[in-house]
Amino acid sequence: MTWQDRFSIAGKVALVTGASSGIGAEIVRVFTQAGATVIATGRCEHRLNTLAQQTACTTIAADIATVEGCESVITQALAGQEQVDILVNSAGVALVGPVLEFDPADWDRTMAINLRAPFLLAKGVAPGMIAAGGGKIINISSQTGVIALPDHAAYAASKGGLNALTKSLMAELAPHNIQVNAICPTVVLTEMGRQIWSPPEKSGPMIAATPLGRFGEPVEIADMALYLAAPASDLVNGALMMIEGGFSSV
Repeated sequence: MTWQDRFSIAGKVALVTGASSGIGAEIVRVFTQAGATVIATGRCEHRLNTLAQQTACTTIAADIATVEGCESVITQALAGQEQVDILVNSAGVALVGPVLEFDPADWDRTMAINLRAPFLLAKGVAPGMIAAGGGKIINISSQTGVIALPDHAAYAASKGGLNALTKSLMAELAPHNIQVNAICPTVVLTEMGRQIWSPPEKSGPMIAATPLGRFGEPVEIADMALYLAAPASDLVNGALMMIEGGFSSV
């Protein structure tokens, strides 16, 4: 197998959540460029239609904050093929605020999207992967699932749980040649990232504490996802891929 083959996902079927915008949309672009057939799901049908025009992906408009929404995505994704080869759980919300003022409803929504949905979607695609003899599950987590940040209690708990889920799924699915890994980025300059981190008084200390001295770009996370989706990463399993400019190392 050549190096080009080792980094190729040509002929694979990938399901990418959170594809309406941000990291998810960028992963769809990179995966289609790398030859995959991509099923993109998200809440905003208009943005999905625009993405489909750009990439020729298939789209599913759904809200995976509900159990029924997750089940609908799985049903539609598997309607045209026997299995999904690659699942990327990119959908996420970052509802932040001080613990003493945090709304329990925001806690529940955070857990539903950031943690329950990846569990349900992995559960839904795993049987097809097992039957096919292998697959890839990639969870988009966060450095906040590993280190602490003020005002991020719900988000950090959801991503810490996602990291633990990644390892548990790995332990169960590895015997079936299914690799399960998580990507833990720093702040990524998506629409959501810019909204939260644009004030200099907020971004300044964070950037100053990052040895590389900057935040991430969506394509950098998408490229890491491509590596984890390709044969080149077949020995990588249960890993938390820190892509955060060295923040957690100092």
